[in-house]
Amino acid sequence: MLGLKLEPSGGSLLRILCIGAHCDDIEIGCGGTLRVLQRRDGPVRLDYVVLSGTMERRREAQDAMERLVQPGSRGRLVCGDFQDGAFPSAYGQVKAFFEAVKQEIVPDVIFCHERDDRHQDHRIVNEMVWSTFRDQLVLEYEVPKWDGGLGQPNVFVPLANEDAEAKVDTLLNCYKSQLGRDWFTHDTFMALLRLRGLECRAPSGYAEAFHGRKLSLV
Repeated sequence: MLGLKLEPSGGSLLRILCIGAHCDDIEIGCGGTLRVLQRRDGPVRLDYVVLSGTMERRREAQDAMERLVQPGSRGRLVCGDFQDGAFPSAYGQVKAFFEAVKQEIVPDVIFCHERDDRHQDHRIVNEMVWSTFRDQLVLEYEVPKWDGGLGQPNVFVPLANEDAEAKVDTLLNCYKSQLGRDWFTHDTFMALLRLRGLECRAPSGYAEAFHGRKLSLV
């Protein structure tokens, strides 16, 4: 399978913006990929934007970011104050929030929720990304949940065994508030990584997958 490398639009610094509706979404969706990208040739900066979460969950997100992102690559963690499950009713405020983020962070690559995710907050985040950022590569990640909705992604990032385990260990050790959820388990996260690894023939058997709606080849 032909591999494509991410390159910054200007200079040597690759700027990556990770956006999640909730405090654990980024790690679930692309935690392993973030570890891989930090090993690329050239510097990388990773900024996080999370739209909702209690103070407890924000602390968990900060801990998770510090565990996955090395100090030299670690950017900002920006948190919004939107109510979990109610993003559609705050559409205008969410749009204003994204416009403010755009003024502060100018990324080359954006990781965000998948367009057809069945969680309304996730869909709003995707819509805002596409309506706010026009010159970035957008890779849409997937989040397993009880109501299903996993699609057929077309961009794969093979993970080494240690990257897969580091992702899952971060989720289970940093997000203690979520351990009571029956789907928030080691088996769930590793199963999806294994399925995507099978689909792209990853040497380790594990991979993360994304939807790339618009890619430019040069």
